[in-house]
Amino acid sequence: MSSQIQSIETLLVDLPTIRPHKLSMATMATQTMVIVRLHCSDGIEGLGEATTIGGLSYGPESPESMKVNIDTWLGPVLLGEDAANINALMAKLSKVAQGNAIAKSALETALLDAQGKRLGVSVATLLGGAQHTHLPVLWTLASGDTERDIEEAQRLVDERRHRDFKLKIGLRSVDQDVRHVAAIKAALGDNVSVRVDVNQAWDENTAVRAISALQEAGVELIEQPIPAREHAGMARLSRRFEVAMLADEGVQDSTDGLTLISQGFSGAFALKIAKSGGPRGALRLAQMAQTAGIGLYGGTMLEGTIGSVAALHAWATLPAMAWGTEMFGPLLLTDDIVARPLKFAEFGVELPTGPGLGVEIDEDRLKEFAR
Repeated sequence: MSSQIQSIETLLVDLPTIRPHKLSMATMATQTMVIVRLHCSDGIEGLGEATTIGGLSYGPESPESMKVNIDTWLGPVLLGEDAANINALMAKLSKVAQGNAIAKSALETALLDAQGKRLGVSVATLLGGAQHTHLPVLWTLASGDTERDIEEAQRLVDERRHRDFKLKIGLRSVDQDVRHVAAIKAALGDNVSVRVDVNQAWDENTAVRAISALQEAGVELIEQPIPAREHAGMARLSRRFEVAMLADEGVQDSTDGLTLISQGFSGAFALKIAKSGGPRGALRLAQMAQTAGIGLYGGTMLEGTIGSVAALHAWATLPAMAWGTEMFGPLLLTDDIVARPLKFAEFGVELPTGPGLGVEIDEDRLKEFAR
């Protein structure tokens, strides 16, 4: 017997961060999530999350616009439809609205969660089966203070929580950024991996000068140093340096992936379910990357637990990722809205068990933080 979608509820949830999180385009002190609750005629509820970084300073979707677009455009076309036919439903959303990848990702996640609960299997099982139950997780050092970042990283290594670190740079001058990164790498030593994320802050000439110095300092990965649409420039940088380039904002989905590969890009792709319109779109990009010999990295939009778990179920179906994952979003928040938080230990995170996402809402916490 089929189950119809009866209603779709969206809630804006504001959770403070444990510290200011400095990016090249914004400084975050609060993360806003759009929580989706999809209710079906068989009594099953599917959960999803739409989250972005820094609002419209980062990209074309903001939490407020995602809520409005789900409530007004995307959600209504799903009402009364068969909740189990995810292919047909996502195709329908593509016809109704262009773009809106993060909002669509939240809806696809909710559909997968509901179907997993319906069948009594995990989302990873729906996506082909988990190859891993424990995934490595790095931590982003983004206070902007060199000594504070060193102290924070050393403490996390000692606690066996993280041993790979990413630094957010691009807001200050190149010389300041290079000194900051080099000092942290020197203090942490060769047993710790240090990467940088520039968030598109440089032009290509600046990138050449900066990457040369960062490579000399021992940095292992350079994430999106130049604007997203400069695919040819990313390809040139990947060929010019030994240090690997990581495409993030420049590779939204498999179409961008094909463009970069055809232009000779080598290095790695940052997978994000949000920018690919859902877990299945991110896996399509991953399959293309693997075929072309491109490394994989499990990226985050600093989602809370629901969005992070959705990504983890997708990453768990892949072979071991060359560059690990950054699914630390819940750790950056002072509180949570789920009954059982994720378990971070031994430099990684455990994949939740149970049907669907394996996540349950804490109704009291949700009520406290919902806008």
